[in-house]
Amino acid sequence: MILMRVVERGLGFVSTLLLARLLVPADFGLVAMAMSVFALLEVLGSFSFDMALIQNQQAERKHFDTAWTLAVIYGVVSGMGLVALAWPAATFFGESRLVPIFFALAAGGLVQSFKNVGVIAFQKELDFRKEFNFRAARKLVEFTVTITLALWLRSYWALVIGALSGRVAGTAISYLIHPYRPRLSLASVRELWSFSAWMLVNNIIVYAAVSGYDFIIGRVAGSRSLGLYSVAYEISNLPTTELVMPVSRAIFPGFAKLSHDRQGLENALLNAASLVALITFPLGAGIAVLAEPAVRLILGVKWLEAIPLIQILAVYGIIRSAHAGTGPAYIAIGAQRAIAMINLPHLVVGWPLIVLLVPKLGLIGAGYAVLTASVVGTSINLYLSRRLLAVPTRKLAACFWRPFVAVSAMVAIELAMLHRWPLEATVGGLLVQTLLFVAAGATVYIGVVMALWLASGKPAGGEQIVLAQVLRRSCLMFERCARKAA
Repeated sequence: MILMRVVERGLGFVSTLLLARLLVPADFGLVAMAMSVFALLEVLGSFSFDMALIQNQQAERKHFDTAWTLAVIYGVVSGMGLVALAWPAATFFGESRLVPIFFALAAGGLVQSFKNVGVIAFQKELDFRKEFNFRAARKLVEFTVTITLALWLRSYWALVIGALSGRVAGTAISYLIHPYRPRLSLASVRELWSFSAWMLVNNIIVYAAVSGYDFIIGRVAGSRSLGLYSVAYEISNLPTTELVMPVSRAIFPGFAKLSHDRQGLENALLNAASLVALITFPLGAGIAVLAEPAVRLILGVKWLEAIPLIQILAVYGIIRSAHAGTGPAYIAIGAQRAIAMINLPHLVVGWPLIVLLVPKLGLIGAGYAVLTASVVGTSINLYLSRRLLAVPTRKLAACFWRPFVAVSAMVAIELAMLHRWPLEATVGGLLVQTLLFVAAGATVYIGVVMALWLASGKPAGGEQIVLAQVLRRSCLMFERCARKAA
């Protein structure tokens, strides 16, 4: 699952880097405006029937067919709604170019609603290899179409048509890769809705937590600022988002099976949180410290304004990673409302702060608003994990303190190197310099975290999991080499 996310988002990241060179910030901002409205309609139809089918260990064909039928119905309704919103949204943002973009997105959403519901079985049955093939193929089509059109058109339409091609390809591939053929049925509406009602509320709030800020920034600061914010968010949150999401997808089916074994669920949750923190803390901190050389190398000088925002949002990404595991655990035990409570601060704290701070501080104010709301949400998560999951706060804290101390040492070394060694002017020199910074930081981090783990008595957690995997794969490689030699 992590490999799938690396491939999927790796292609997206490479696409962002190439497009940043071919297009201008206003192009990204224009598409972000349209996608913010499209995402709102998508989230209103995000009933999470896939999770309901996974959690229900006795799900039958009628449940799958009902989920598919409801998705198609909503696809038609949302497509019509997107067309109707095209002109009002264009007026709201002051961008007449949004109207045809809305039409294209409406078509893509309609096609996507017909996706074969049978592919949910890949995740339900823990057949993640097929899940990998499905999602990677879809992303590869989108990547190829987007880059090709960007080279040809040098226009925001490359982003729009690329997104449309990904949705069309996903629907077509879903029927090629799985033999299930859905039928129209509404036989299990009540059963599915009993699970999905709170998930819909959760998804609406999560949408506000992520995409809702786009509305405010686009309205208050314009398309260029929104383009800078969207790219800064994408880069700063890559390590946390792209590890936490595949881990969550992979562990949820297992958590659902452990929902009546609270001790087993607690152990699985703590292992997941520890492993994610071990990896995301140094990656997020590294992006924050090395934001300037990274932006100069990857995006170019026209994106220098995004550097302080990337640094702030990288810290936000690290805090988000502390939630790894708790979300799937809440859903597994039927406490979906907990996720809504964790993300609610983005509405009641983040939105007012961003309206207040962006006019005064610019995009830096947006970063501070998002970070503050995330800190409040993390505090709520710690309380809920203790109350609903019976996981003591001290056990969760034990998952984070070793990576935190090691990251602090890593940051100190990298800041000292940056202070004593000014950034090189040439691309080649800057690349070598940045790689040396990364190597030094990684060496310090690994050394400190392993020393702390050994000094703590080798407790169960991320370090133990990583070492076990390394030893296992080393033994397998040794055995293969021994067979070949024999």
